[in-house]
Amino acid sequence: MKLIESIKTFFKTPLIFKSINVLLLRIVGMLLFFSLTLFLTNKFDAGLVGQYDFSRALLIFLGGVCVFGMHQSVIYYSGYLKARDSLPYLKQVYKKMVVIVLSISILFFLATFFVKPQFINALFDKDVSRLVMNSVFALLFYGITLLNIDVFRAINKIYVSEFYRNVLRYALFFGAILWLYFSDNPQLLVEVFLLNFVFLAIISTAYLFYYFSRVKEGDTSVNISYKNIVKRSGPMAISAITYLLMQSVDIILLSKFTSFERVAFYSVAIKLTTIISLVLASVNTVYAPTFAEWYSRKNFNGLRSGIKKSTRLIFLLTFPVILVVFLFSNRILGFFGADYMMAQSSLIVLLIGQAVNTLCGSAGVYMNMTGKQVVFQRILLVAFAINITLNLILIPIYDILGAAIATSISTIFWNIVTTAYIYRKDNVKTFLTLR
Repeated sequence: MKLIESIKTFFKTPLIFKSINVLLLRIVGMLLFFSLTLFLTNKFDAGLVGQYDFSRALLIFLGGVCVFGMHQSVIYYSGYLKARDSLPYLKQVYKKMVVIVLSISILFFLATFFVKPQFINALFDKDVSRLVMNSVFALLFYGITLLNIDVFRAINKIYVSEFYRNVLRYALFFGAILWLYFSDNPQLLVEVFLLNFVFLAIISTAYLFYYFSRVKEGDTSVNISYKNIVKRSGPMAISAITYLLMQSVDIILLSKFTSFERVAFYSVAIKLTTIISLVLASVNTVYAPTFAEWYSRKNFNGLRSGIKKSTRLIFLLTFPVILVVFLFSNRILGFFGADYMMAQSSLIVLLIGQAVNTLCGSAGVYMNMTGKQVVFQRILLVAFAINITLNLILIPIYDILGAAIATSISTIFWNIVTTAYIYRKDNVKTFLTLR
């Protein structure tokens, strides 16, 4: 009876309750994402799906560079400004961040414009210059979309943020895929995927401009310059880019060493592991601004308590999913097509890495929200070096299984090192504990 009451009290905690609501929105997004993935793998040629996965991985990486960690630092600034009763100043911070995203995207465009298509094709041993150019053209819109989604979080519009991130982006793309299929235009798959972010950037920016037009800044002693933003965001950018590279470098290197069909098989295994990371991301989405606020107010007891609750919630909601995917991995892969069952071993190896990620809780978010972003950046850089080295060694030998091994080892490495650092430095247990 006492245990039941404790569980009820745990789930009634405001941040826990909000985390579960965010998770529900992400589950809707996940269902949309896997529905469109199932449709693609069963109705579109595997080579074309592989091109889409290549463009997606490239856009994720280049977009991470373009947004320069500001989608994370804006969360820090929201907690920082809230602790000083100056949250309306976030409007000025946002404007400066948009200028930075625009500047970086222009630099990418100019750099790509002067590179010969033959050089790009030779780099990947495939005709990918069109895919690369189109992805670079979409960078500004992808970067603005990423930034806007997290600005929604910063202004406490978390459900709006999750609607854009997980529902609207997939619903619009799924609708476009259906149109491509029934109009017999499957060759436009990559272009439609990229155009989706043009639309998302426009409508999300319009929403934010309307919101900020109604906000009166008032007097404030806070002044956050471009230099402050770059200095704060820089380490987060390197960490985010490194993390994104670890998520996408396996796809990019597989595209070089194997066929687009093999890339498509492996990508399905990667997408299935996003089910596990879904819970972690949902909880971090809710807790990150609060971690930053608690740290700014020096409320270390609240910080420790919040970390403990977030880690337990992640474990309770994640491990049953890991178990189900592990036990029925072959059957689940079979839904995407008989050929996709070749990725079973890769999926199991990736699940091991995600299990460790889950047990270590919100370690990365804690580092970024408590002024330890430089240390976290260094840890991830070492993990990335391990990742790319292992990918280069293992992919030519073990194909998609080699990519999975490289990804899991690097994931386990950075989680364990980060968790150990936090415990030693702050005596905070981000990892799962029974007490």
